[in-house]
Amino acid sequence: MKDETDEKMMPVPKLLQKGDDVAIVATARKVSRAEIEPAIRLYETWGLNVLLPENIYAESDQFAGSDSQRAADLQWALDNAEIKAVFCARGGYGTVRIIDQIDFSRFAGMPKWIVGYSDVTVLHSHIHATLGIPTIHATMPLNIDDDAVACRYPATESLRQLLFEGEANYRWTSGGVHNTDYRLQKTEVEGPIVGGNLSILYSLCGSASDIDTSGKILLIEDLDEYLYHIDRMMQNLRRTGKLSQIKALVVGGMTEMHDNTVPFGKTAKEIIYDTVKDYGYPVCFDAPFGHLGNENRAIALGQTISLQCNSDGSFAIQQTL
Repeated sequence: MKDETDEKMMPVPKLLQKGDDVAIVATARKVSRAEIEPAIRLYETWGLNVLLPENIYAESDQFAGSDSQRAADLQWALDNAEIKAVFCARGGYGTVRIIDQIDFSRFAGMPKWIVGYSDVTVLHSHIHATLGIPTIHATMPLNIDDDAVACRYPATESLRQLLFEGEANYRWTSGGVHNTDYRLQKTEVEGPIVGGNLSILYSLCGSASDIDTSGKILLIEDLDEYLYHIDRMMQNLRRTGKLSQIKALVVGGMTEMHDNTVPFGKTAKEIIYDTVKDYGYPVCFDAPFGHLGNENRAIALGQTISLQCNSDGSFAIQQTL
């Protein structure tokens, strides 16, 4: 198990500069040129040179080509010394099918930013568990539209700022849960932030990609899940010890949740809070991370953040790479 001293010694990818080469790679569901063209144009306005792998538009049922094709594209991007960041084209499902085919040895010696969220949590978690190298939880090319350049959306602008300036500063107010005892005394917590999509973290438990949460700030978010699934996954994290030794829990978007004909009886926030309330650490709801469209902010997982929690339900995160 790595301690915080080990983590600080791990190599951190360099900030981007104009003229850098970056790649877009599809590790999960298929994408078309039209779907990623706006992102290519946006990255070019940032001064980046966008490279595409051989199989980027391949199709195999719902996947972006076969497992071997997607693995080959990701391997190419990781091994190419000129590529300074890898943007995962989209989520969906499929990254877990190729993770064990990837050789991270060259990447370990010349780390670069891996950017994405949702299904890309497989990459975040695996890289943190095996290498301790930070990655970026942020919006992906599929989420970027033609207005992104002019509108400077929080999702894309926060990603640009983190990649080029190494800074993240966010403030938000939570609507909380129905429980009245979730309110916090004013406190500030500092530590590495890890995590990502709750369903993916749950699916990785017990594997080589399972993350260590001890002494960390845990981020979770999810989309399109039944409420009882949220409860089942939270109970799994509790029983496997992933919730007992964290410094704080940051809950991003719990978007488009579903219920059964016979209601579960709690909202997603209530399920999460009831699972962790006895641990006594801060629980921060409505954080601007996850399936939130243009509001999905960028954060470097595996890197330290300062988390400020206020008794009125407002929060702030600061991070410097």
